[in-house]
Amino acid sequence: MNYDLAVMALDGLSRSPVTVAIEKGTVKIFGDSAGLKELARLFLLLGSDNVASGESVVLSPGIHVSKQSPAIEIELTG
Repeated sequence: MNYDLAVMALDGLSRSPVTVAIEKGTVKIFGDSAGLKELARLFLLLGSDNVASGESVVLSPGIHVSKQSPAIEIELTG
């Protein structure tokens, strides 16, 4: 994964965090467009061809996601 691009996306999420909640058994991720774009950027970076299996990004409560959100680990598994 391109480390610099990942750090830029995480920095963007720290300025515009998203919220993650579980409602009636469904995981909901919501926030303003800037935060959702940065989250999408992280998914695209992990999905690129130059990423090794097992690489991951952790979104921390109060920094990248809202304080009430759980920590989230996005990992490439295959």
